[in-house]
Amino acid sequence: MKFYDFTAKKMNGIEVKMDEYKGKVLLVVNTASKCGFTPQLAELEQMYKDYKDKGFEILGFPCNQFANQDPGSNKEISDFCLINYGVTFTMF
Repeated sequence: MKFYDFTAKKMNGIEVKMDEYKGKVLLVVNTASKCGFTPQLAELEQMYKDYKDKGFEILGFPCNQFANQDPGSNKEISDFCLINYGVTFTMF
């Protein structure tokens, strides 16, 4: 399979086909709210704000597989990212 063949659910449960992002520059990131690198979310958000009008998208995928660093619900994770780092890029 190719990247554009996949689908994923946004935090709000809406399923998105990755082919909706064709023609854009994508940065797909693994996020974890309890990781030591979590402050990078602020830098990612700034990059997103700087370039989103030029066809740049960041797709965040929370992951709890590595040392249980993102154990919350979708709402908890989404709220944490927004409140603490102002994240407005798409989270899945």
